[in-house]
Amino acid sequence: MYSRRPSRLLLPILLPALLVVGATGCDRDDDPLTPAPLPDDAVVFDDNLASGVDFQAFAGSKADALERDTSERFEGQASLRISVPAPDDPGGSYAGGAFVASVPRDLTQYNALVFWARADQTATLNVAGLGNDNTGTSLFTAETQNLPLTTEWRQYVIPIPDPAALQEERGLFYFAEGGEPYTIWMDAIRFETVSGLGAPRPAIATQSLGLEVGSTASVTGTQAAWTVGGEEIVVTAAPSYFTFTSSDPAVATVSELGEIEVVGEGTATITASLGSVDAAGVVTVTTVAGPTEAAPIPTRDGADVISLFSSAFDDVPVDTWRTEWSDPNTTYSEIEIDGRSVKRYGSLVFAGIEFVTEQIDASEMTHFHMHVWTPDNTDRPNRLGIKLVDFGADGQFDTGVVEGELFFDSETTPTLESGTWVSLEIPLADFQGLVTRENLAQLIISGVEGVNTVYVDNVYFFRADDEGDDPEPTPSPTEAAPTPTQDAADVISLFSNAYENVAVDRWTTDWDNTSYEEIQIGESDVKRYSNLVFAGIEFVTEQIDVSEMTHFHMHVWTPDTTDRPNRLAIKLVDFGADGQFDTGVVEDELFFDSETTPALESGTWVSLEMPLADFQGLVTRENLAQLIISGVEGINTVYVDNVYFFRR
Repeated sequence: MYSRRPSRLLLPILLPALLVVGATGCDRDDDPLTPAPLPDDAVVFDDNLASGVDFQAFAGSKADALERDTSERFEGQASLRISVPAPDDPGGSYAGGAFVASVPRDLTQYNALVFWARADQTATLNVAGLGNDNTGTSLFTAETQNLPLTTEWRQYVIPIPDPAALQEERGLFYFAEGGEPYTIWMDAIRFETVSGLGAPRPAIATQSLGLEVGSTASVTGTQAAWTVGGEEIVVTAAPSYFTFTSSDPAVATVSELGEIEVVGEGTATITASLGSVDAAGVVTVTTVAGPTEAAPIPTRDGADVISLFSSAFDDVPVDTWRTEWSDPNTTYSEIEIDGRSVKRYGSLVFAGIEFVTEQIDASEMTHFHMHVWTPDNTDRPNRLGIKLVDFGADGQFDTGVVEGELFFDSETTPTLESGTWVSLEIPLADFQGLVTRENLAQLIISGVEGVNTVYVDNVYFFRADDEGDDPEPTPSPTEAAPTPTQDAADVISLFSNAYENVAVDRWTTDWDNTSYEEIQIGESDVKRYSNLVFAGIEFVTEQIDVSEMTHFHMHVWTPDTTDRPNRLAIKLVDFGADGQFDTGVVEDELFFDSETTPALESGTWVSLEMPLADFQGLVTRENLAQLIISGVEGINTVYVDNVYFFRR
């Protein structure tokens, strides 16, 4: 989760070399009082941008990333060249924008947007789609993600979920791509009637929501799939394409935008259809009761407290309790319980709370406190996340930012419980990535899996007394792991100060479920995973051939008990001869606890030396691309060092 999510909207940025601006075909010779039909032009780009079409770069993107290129094209005289910038490019961290028509088009006769593209290297285009007119109010966006690009020209098809919806559409095409610098060319971007497309297979995300009367939620996961040329194409479609139905409007209503409102007691199911086709998936809404009593009143001395929100203390200024970059499905309201104000978050994915204008110096504080009440099940994998963000000495988001995040459930200390006010008193030392606390500017709360509704009160930092009655920080290693002695000629190292390391793309991925930090113990660099469910480590760009190696090694330190059922899992994944995830993937996973060989122990560095032959499902080892570590049951925190393959 990011602390800030930039808006993807910006005032139009015109690229004169691409534009042919003029009136579109709206002339009429009949009754001047009769509105002229809207143009149904199919072309977006064909040697030039179509008449009346301009390109508008997204906010934060590199404005000059798009150019007309006469030296490379699929057909005709020119193509569009997209220069994807480096993430630290001062002109913009990615390439992206929308092709927008000045006059709305009637696109109802077409069933797909098609375009041709190639790149100067094998790559994956993050997103391409239609229906985004760059106003922030687009109703009919439809996009495909992670499109595979090759060095050869290839046609891409984006089916329109329901062409009947596009009677007046200005958003013709959009794309976004970031990461390492490379070049993409696009050509022949147009709407077509693709034969053999067939009916869509629509779906919505299946959810079971426990909500109070008066609360709201949103239907999510709206999409449709088609099979084109033997390949499945999945399109993420805006809810506006769908028709939603509630089984009992006296319990829950649902709007045209998929917004659910609970209006009465009971249970209702929300279903959807796309045109005449019923969508897979159902949202089950059951009304639950919220808290009937206010949270306990804190008794701490106000001199030892910096309060963001509490009737017991004087609060410091808070800019907002729900930022504009919070997840759009997350709702926020202030309610009263027993005459006291309480914050309520519904459909919680993540919500940003900012105090940027007057940042907080909590360097003299020892703990962070929050009273929390949720009606939801708090057994794993359901969790509540709390993140603190410090902007650093200059007080700016873009430089010197540090942060730490912790997760709470029915097994953590402190424990998150359902249906009761829980006092979360968290030592600031437990936010281990939060190495500075003089310019705290953001608090971010998140709901993981089934934690959807959260009531919040008494949010403050405090300085504990000297009686030691507050929770102690989680133990951590005081000494670095032993230095390996394997001959470097027999080692392929991912991470160790003792060897030269191969390239690793990332030590935590956007698809894993953990908190990750890089720390130092003595003179040694160490990886720390906390709230560990599973962590993805990827070396996809430069995959590893370990066919000559015999063992895999990892030094591990955990404060948690290692008796069964607590276990640590280690998985290796090989992408196969083509180096791609979708074909030829093999993998295997080993588990370690206090009874295995080697044994996992608590409170000490353990050298896990694993014969690669023990990973029996790993039948190929020439294209290793992923390492995945998982915490099972009570294994929550793991320190990692000296990760390498070796030949014995």
